[in-house]
Amino acid sequence: MQFFLDTANVKEIYEAASLGILDGITTNPSLVVKEGRSFKEMLQEICKIVDGPISAEVVSVEADAMVKEGRELAKIHKNIVVKCPLIPEGIKATKKLSAEGIRVNVTLCFSANQALIAAKAGATFISPFVGRLDDINMDGMELISDIRQIYYNYGFDTQILAASIRTVNHITQCALVGADVITAPPSVIKALANHPLTDAGLAQFEKDWAKTGQKIL
Repeated sequence: MQFFLDTANVKEIYEAASLGILDGITTNPSLVVKEGRSFKEMLQEICKIVDGPISAEVVSVEADAMVKEGRELAKIHKNIVVKCPLIPEGIKATKKLSAEGIRVNVTLCFSANQALIAAKAGATFISPFVGRLDDINMDGMELISDIRQIYYNYGFDTQILAASIRTVNHITQCALVGADVITAPPSVIKALANHPLTDAGLAQFEKDWAKTGQKIL
């Protein structure tokens, strides 16, 4: 499983990258506006920090305009993945961009049928939103499982990029049902290593080691 960070904040990206487990970045207009800086300059800086897929979203809702924006974004760096919304115009744009060798992350997926047509259009990634489905009393993880089965049935290469990850339990569940990638906010990525028994065990080891009066270095 690959770990992507869902942020446009360079400081957060540097911190997460220092763990050595970060594979890519996802951004969206809502994250970008929080940073209050040039979108293209921000993407260029992110690409220098993380050597992996960096998702950058188009903002038009008409296919031809999406394609033009996608081409422009793809010029920024070889690691840029163009994000298109899962609407009919977005599917058209995905088909055109993927035919040109530009990787596409189809976002705002909330059904298995949406994931199916995205794969048929040549999407590199499909982004089902787990947490947002849970918010309306639907089972976001069931959607991940359904997409996994459909892609397996028909041999689609599109990678399942589980988005709207809210908790470390979401990540565990995604791993169990076979999501290829998760994208999560920094707070959730940091929490992956946390466990009270780990803290208690380490405190005891430190206490006992101090009693030996020894040093390793």
